Amino acid sequence: MVSAADRVKNPARTSVWLNQRTPSRTRKPDQAAGLDRERITATSVRLLDAEGLAKFSMRRLAAELDVTAMSLYWYVDTKDDLLELAMDSVYREFTPPGEDAPWQDRLRGMAAEYRELLVRHVWVSTLAGHFLNIGPHAMLMSYAIQDVIRATGLPLRHQTGALSAVFQFVYGFGTVEGHFAQRSAAAGISQEEYYQQALGTIRAQPQLRQIVESSQQVMDARGGNTVEEMRDRDFAFALELLIAGIEAMRDR
Repeated sequence: MVSAADRVKNPARTSVWLNQRTPSRTRKPDQAAGLDRERITATSVRLLDAEGLAKFSMRRLAAELDVTAMSLYWYVDTKDDLLELAMDSVYREFTPPGEDAPWQDRLRGMAAEYRELLVRHVWVSTLAGHFLNIGPHAMLMSYAIQDVIRATGLPLRHQTGALSAVFQFVYGFGTVEGHFAQRSAAAGISQEEYYQQALGTIRAQPQLRQIVESSQQVMDARGGNTVEEMRDRDFAFALELLIAGIEAMRDR
């Protein structure tokens, strides 16, 4: 556990992975039996999924675990450290496809896995943009992605660019998708209802009619009967564009 004096001396903690310490192994009188960092992290993930990042606090977590808030600090030094641990723990859900498949199929599979992870855990995208992603599970995920990019045959100098093109696209797509789904659920309506409400509001504004009509033609041509179907079509085609771009750049 870090003392108040130590917190004052070192207020700028950059990452739990750069300030590692061994959690206390001696249970104090106010600590619950069976409490450990793994259980604390798993409970944090469950709370973040259920209630969101804005409502997450050490007090709320302690109440869920039926312990005092101070007892948590025998296992983590700060709330930020715990959020980093929670973020890295969900990366273990990322399962790369077999290495014997063509790189294009492996890339499609990984992109889909990452997208689903971001939608399933909406809070992860916010933390991924705030903290370093250098935990053990994040590094394994990164290695698997890099391995696929290496298999594309692109020159080394272009591989990081290809990686960014694909997975920054997935990050942005999954982030928007996850927040849209979350906002719909919070409003107590389906994604389709939320989407139609938004369109109806825009159509009711005369100054936006031309834009709406032009956009409607594009959406009709895309196809899909629901928001989910339209989104899946967009994701699949955008990913194919990126794969085709990688193949074209490789062959140049």
